[in-house]
Formats: sequence, C-alpha cells, structure tokens
Amino acid sequence: MAVDLIVPMKPPAAGKSRLRGALHGPWDERRHAALVLALARDTLLAATASAGVRRVLVVGSAPATLDALRDLDVEVVGEEAALGLNGALRAGERLLRVSDRGATIGALQADLPALRAEELAAALAEADDRRCFAADRHGTGTTLLVSAPGQPLDPRFGRGSAREHAESGAVPLRLAAPTLRGDVDTPADLEHARLLGLGTHTAALLERECVPH
Repeated sequence: MAVDLIVPMKPPAAGKSRLRGALHGPWDERRHAALVLALARDTLLAATASAGVRRVLVVGSAPATLDALRDLDVEVVGEEAALGLNGALRAGERLLRVSDRGATIGALQADLPALRAEELAAALAEADDRRCFAADRHGTGTTLLVSAPGQPLDPRFGRGSAREHAESGAVPLRLAAPTLRGDVDTPADLEHARLLGLGTHTAALLERECVPH
C-alpha cells in the first residue's frame, strides 16, 4: 500500500503555544520557532524513510516560514487562506487527488520527534486499505489518519478527535507504536518523547538550549 501523507503546519512561531515554557530561560519567538521546526524535521525524516509512504506534502498558511524544511524530501505548499487544521488537510487532499484520484491519503501530525519509520510503516500496513486512525498516547487526540484508497480522508482533528474519528467510521489501529502516538503539545509530552528517544534535530536543539532534566 502506497500512501501520500499530508502534514499540516502553522507558522512555527505561532505553533505549539503550550510549549512556550519548554525551553530553559525566558520565552523567545526565534527559539520557540526553532523548536517547532526541529520537531517537524524529525517527524518528516521518519515519514520519508517509512516503507509505504510515497509522497509527503507539508501544507501551511505561511509557506515561506517553512523554508527550513525544503531541503527534506517533501513538498511545501500554501493554503489559499488560513483554513485551520482540517481545512489545511482538505486543501492538501485536493492537491494530491489532482494527480491520482484513487490515492490513499494520510494525515500525519508534525509534532512526533521520536517517530520511528518502522512504526509508521507498521501502522500503514495494519490500515490495509481501510480508513483508520492512531490515537495519541492519552487516547483522546489523533496522530495519524489514513483514508481508504480513493475515498475521502474526512479529517476531524481537534478536541476529542479520536472519538470523532471513530464515530465517523474510522477504525482505530491496535498496534502499540509508542513513537507514533507520542505527539508533543506540552513540556510533559516533550519529556515523554525524550524517554522514547528523540530524533537528531530535536535532541541537538535541546542540548544546545541546555534544557534541564
């Protein structure tokens, strides 16, 4: 199964507001943006290395702020307007279906700094042509949503998205996949990801910033 993944992103300085106290010292917009981009780089590196992933499309309302990601094996495109998370995913889906109407489309969150390519590949294999989702480690959010081939993605991200996706007919994935479920919204989530094993970019940034253990 070949999946085209959409990764939605806000401008880095505006994203992940609950992580603003994660770095040691006073909050600084530049340092915060660097952290958000590091999370995304590690996520995207795992995604592009994953068996079963054919294409990765990063969708942002301000694509120029995502220039640092353009050296990865991904496409970076903008939305026509700031449409929110689900709107960005639907815009990305429309772009992908122009070239392949029967494609299997996936939505992956950009804040999975411990993600392992083999766990993502295993999740895609378990989906096996069904519309499926992976809940986060708390069981309330969603880190991955995959469509059935040629069928709508129908994203319902937001508060309680795991329940929303289940009620819309998506099948919950059963594999453990702790790094796929380890999204980072808070400093506690970042510490959890550190225990799982951070990707190189996030680990290096935290080492430079001397974040206390």
